[in-house]
Amino acid sequence: MTGTAFDVVGIGNAMVDVIAHADEQFLVAQQLTKGVMTLIDGPRAEAFYATMPPAVEISGGSGGNTMAGLASLGGRGAFIGKVNTDELGRVFAHDMRAAGVAFDVPPAVDGLPTGRCLIIVTPDAQRTMQTFLGAGAELQPEDVDAELVASAQVTYMEGYLWDPPGAKQAFLKAARAAHAAGRKVSISLSDPFCVERHRDEFLELVEHHVDILFANEHEVMSLYRTQNFDEALQHVRRKCDIAALTRSEKGAVVVAGNEIHVVDAEPVDEVIDTTGAGDLYAAGFLYGLTNGMPLATCGRIGAIAASEVISHYGARPEVALADLVKQKLG
Repeated sequence: MTGTAFDVVGIGNAMVDVIAHADEQFLVAQQLTKGVMTLIDGPRAEAFYATMPPAVEISGGSGGNTMAGLASLGGRGAFIGKVNTDELGRVFAHDMRAAGVAFDVPPAVDGLPTGRCLIIVTPDAQRTMQTFLGAGAELQPEDVDAELVASAQVTYMEGYLWDPPGAKQAFLKAARAAHAAGRKVSISLSDPFCVERHRDEFLELVEHHVDILFANEHEVMSLYRTQNFDEALQHVRRKCDIAALTRSEKGAVVVAGNEIHVVDAEPVDEVIDTTGAGDLYAAGFLYGLTNGMPLATCGRIGAIAASEVISHYGARPEVALADLVKQKLG
């Protein structure tokens, strides 16, 4: 995979994370399912924000986090997502470009405001998310530059984007453009509830449109309706070229046909916030893959990137991941 302007072009919900810390009682009082992302509308977002403890705002969105991680590793990335011309939209665009990611999709000048993800982090570092997609849900096929997609080794999409119909068509346009140019297509399943909502379509996607799949063990087991991880692994290995399946503290399993690698989780002194762990794992893995590294090394870089982001609050790296990987791998 050579002769490209970008390593990865990511497509995702452009949004700003609003992160607060609360105990389990807060989740119960708000009738939230711990550890799950729930889509909400604008009025619910306003009402829920009013109940949150003091919070910090950090540009996020699953695909955006992955692209920021890729850039921190030294990779060449571009991002496709939709924001408004409001304050949060300007913050998001600035943060992406400041991270070294190309972001040139024209913002919406009216309609829904920029999306935001309202995140409650409990003392066990689990995150529970209430997500208002906002302008991100209005991503359309015309927002996808086919030439940009063709200029990247890999097109990467977050599964969360499969909810809005226009965004779904935008991704399918990108997948066709990528494959027409001889490039690879990748997706992260994002969330078990996301898999539940779109199982049949995800199964078709993985078998016919996706070359590289990212999922955690709960997502891949949900996809194939099994309670057994090994059974799910046997299913997925026949459906796409590469599957990188994360298992929290048990590390990850990378499978490509008959090739299987079990990669340990990278040790951390203390897990502070698991927000963005899967996003940064994908960043590390794709960085290794687009630089021609063996799959086991790709998995190791993914683990290192994920370990950094769970060691602090927020879903984007706070240190240069390129330096961290060099320190760990030499």
